[in-house]
Amino acid sequence: MSDPHLARRLGLTDAVLIGIGSMVGAGVFSAFAPAAAAAGAGLLIGLAVAAVVAYGNATASAQLAAQYPVSGGTYVYGRERLGDWWGFLAGWGFVVGKTASCAAMALTFAAYAVPPAWQRPVAVVAVLALGAVNFRGITRTARLTRILVVIVLVALAVVVGVGLLGAPTDVRFPGEGGLGGPGLYGVLQSAGLLFFAFAGYARIATLGEEVSDPRRTIPRAVVIALAVAVGVYAVVAVTVLLALGPDRLAASSAPLIDTVADHPWAVPIVAVGGAAAALGALLALIAGIGRTVLAMARHADLPPWLAAVHPRFRVPHRAEVAVVGVVSLLVLTVDLRGAIGFSSFGVLAYYLVANLAAATQVGEHRRFPRWLQVLGAAGCLLLAATLPWQAVVAGLIVVAVGVAYRALRRVAARPRP
Repeated sequence: MSDPHLARRLGLTDAVLIGIGSMVGAGVFSAFAPAAAAAGAGLLIGLAVAAVVAYGNATASAQLAAQYPVSGGTYVYGRERLGDWWGFLAGWGFVVGKTASCAAMALTFAAYAVPPAWQRPVAVVAVLALGAVNFRGITRTARLTRILVVIVLVALAVVVGVGLLGAPTDVRFPGEGGLGGPGLYGVLQSAGLLFFAFAGYARIATLGEEVSDPRRTIPRAVVIALAVAVGVYAVVAVTVLLALGPDRLAASSAPLIDTVADHPWAVPIVAVGGAAAALGALLALIAGIGRTVLAMARHADLPPWLAAVHPRFRVPHRAEVAVVGVVSLLVLTVDLRGAIGFSSFGVLAYYLVANLAAATQVGEHRRFPRWLQVLGAAGCLLLAATLPWQAVVAGLIVVAVGVAYRALRRVAARPRP
């Protein structure tokens, strides 16, 4: 019989890079356009708001992961601190929302890599290939993440250098003339959309069962990865706003490529960076969803046969195969590249539970002041309320489906008289 636990093979550097690879991923190539449509140049304020909320959430996740260093992230924390239903809601929102994000990332990769006619089959190949990497063990996932992060950072350096070199000087930034047309609501909506980009630090917590010295490593890795991501996003945001202006940025389907369009030598570099960013996000997502599915299956909130751990590679192989299969099906049937709002709703619900759970911790398990969890929870509610209404409705429907699913499973599992 195989060991039901995963192996602790990740050090601080690996954990940080997985977090960076999740955050400095496809979001940096795609999230600025819808944020600019919502807030114009006010997206910079939205970015700051998203970063503050993300920091509150990150400290909650880090504090909880140090006490509960097992796979599953907030699904486990919600169950342990608040009760079974809270944990289920967090896990369900994460799995469904991030599965849609996987399909979006696969299609985004294909959009950068091949002509339109080849995009769906190439996206499926990417999902299968990264699923195979994850299947071989978490250390191989970490090694590939290192390579992808370097490629992405080089591409972003090219964007910043070229963009600032040729940027006009007549862009009005927030504070020079008020928030302008979009107002406070537009800024908050941009923050909710940009929050999508910072959600990657959850991947570190969901891998808690595979991190060495988790009580020390996870809190440090989460804070370091988030700090790097915020710095990168801020520099890139200023660059694309200066280079394109708010209106062109809002209308762009590939804003970073448009930023370097006048320099033909730079376009393929940025395109490769965009493809690598999508692959990095997809790689981390498959790993994170697989571990959450594993945790939910252990408690029978998903089919228990998904709780198996491979005896050699020490990965949740059945869970990952199931995730890869569902994502491949989505890639072939629907286009989810516009799923940023929906994913943001699921992630905000996930972190709302994390903040509420962390607020109950006391004594030696409390590493950060409780007001950070209050700030994080309030921020999650506020940003969720200001997302596009379609995203909110879709998110509420998903929550309702999950509640009905678990209620039916509980009824079916009751002993018959």
